[in-house]
Amino acid sequence: MASAADVPPESDVSPEQAEEVFGDALPRMRRYADLLADEGVKRGLIGPREVPRLWGRHLVNCAVVEELLPEGVEVVDVGSGAGLPGLVLGLMRPDLHMTLLEPLLRRTVFLKEAVEFLELPNVEVVRGRAEEKRGELYTDFITARAVAPLDRLARWSLPLLRKNGSMLALKGEQAETELADAEKELSKLRPSVSDVIKVGRGKVEPATTVVRVMVTSDGGPPPGSQRGGKKKRGRKR
Repeated sequence: MASAADVPPESDVSPEQAEEVFGDALPRMRRYADLLADEGVKRGLIGPREVPRLWGRHLVNCAVVEELLPEGVEVVDVGSGAGLPGLVLGLMRPDLHMTLLEPLLRRTVFLKEAVEFLELPNVEVVRGRAEEKRGELYTDFITARAVAPLDRLARWSLPLLRKNGSMLALKGEQAETELADAEKELSKLRPSVSDVIKVGRGKVEPATTVVRVMVTSDGGPPPGSQRGGKKKRGRKR
């Protein structure tokens, strides 16, 4: 079972809050946090100033997005970087098939090492850019955090979604404005509906802001293309 000892005393998240958010995943989340604070900083994946606020600003902020993911779906995390939010979600939810899509070699090396270190059979790492994967990746959900402005992110990501699939973009205080500015572009890409939602209310303060764009028609890669990564994985649905 998770325990308060899994959260360092200097953390910006209380042990009680961490237990509520992460549950049984808390011990492995601590291992990931330690990895980020050590190798993540050494390799330039996160700044040293982020370490004191690693739990609240990053891990908890990403973890609560799992509220938006149904059981057993396929998720591609675009521009995964240090694994935020993709690796966090893969840790939280072993039922997900998570693909971490990242173009930079040094980051993909770190991600592969992290997946092996954390023993995550439901997570795979793919090197590449989303705009290059049209016709190769086909998924239920896209996640992204601090990757690009919404209109550009949508151009890369929406073609990869199945009908009724959703892009979940973690954004900040300007989410409503950014969505308003991008709506015309979104409508040109694929028929879709979009909104701004808050997740993690009562668990994290402030709640995590997510721009959700759900495509309402077919238009992604053709049937027979790869699903959620370069190889298919059998699993119960």
